Amino acid sequence: MREEHIQGDLQIKPPSGSAFGCETPPAMPKLHQACLVVGPRGSGKSTATVNLIEHLPFDRIFVISPSMKSNKELMDRLKIDPQDVYEDPDDLTCLEAIKAAIEAERDDLERYREELKRYRKLMKTIHSESSLFRLSDDDLADFFQDGDFQPPKHRWNGKKPCMCLILDDVMGSMLYSKPRKLNQLTIYHRHLGQLKEGGALGLSLFFLVQSYKAQAGGISRTIRGNVTSMILFANKNQKMLDEVAEELAGEVAPEVFFKVFKQAIHDKHDFLFVDLHRKPNHPSAFRRNLDTFLIPE
Repeated sequence: MREEHIQGDLQIKPPSGSAFGCETPPAMPKLHQACLVVGPRGSGKSTATVNLIEHLPFDRIFVISPSMKSNKELMDRLKIDPQDVYEDPDDLTCLEAIKAAIEAERDDLERYREELKRYRKLMKTIHSESSLFRLSDDDLADFFQDGDFQPPKHRWNGKKPCMCLILDDVMGSMLYSKPRKLNQLTIYHRHLGQLKEGGALGLSLFFLVQSYKAQAGGISRTIRGNVTSMILFANKNQKMLDEVAEELAGEVAPEVFFKVFKQAIHDKHDFLFVDLHRKPNHPSAFRRNLDTFLIPE
């Protein structure tokens, strides 16, 4: 087949910014994530998720789970603010509350950035000649406190907060049974809290479920199609593994998936970690647990 180059600058030029909004340690996956954690009861889904999150730079963590208190010792490790815990997964307004909290974080960051510009301009004026005649009453009221000029304050010291949402033990709930709002959240999770200057704060998602598919009240196809990573525990249900392999086929050859899954599962609480958007420095998209890369040959 012959190719003929078209004249003109028609090459595809991707944006310079990254689609993944938070910097992570070299060995960790990119953020933001939509991570699906699948395993039978007692397999260790919560433990694996908490250990993964502990190695990621999250500033604020939301939880939707009716079993949060029963996992208190484990979840306490994440230092989650009680106001960010939603115990009723049948209350669909919790998603709107989380989105509102992210937008409030965006507004506070933009408020801080504007005030910081004013403060720096004020400091420059103060150190210039005839400064006293150029100070505005608003600047004096906003920044002069306790006998001195104080810079504006921000909860995260001016950085974009990195946030995530854990959904645990919510299969069969209204969130999954009527998934429109959750589907939308999953599709737009990287774009939540859009900034005036461009970009967004975004939100990582961690779905902890016992079954990859369910007749009702399970993970929707929309969510499964938007995952960026997956944690899979030992499972005797070959049909489920076939379904996972089939839906990952666009990214991972089924024969490779079955090979690495078998290699990953040695002990009771082992899992296969699949990173569908791995970093260039990672030798493989597959890991046994979090600490061992599995390199298909």
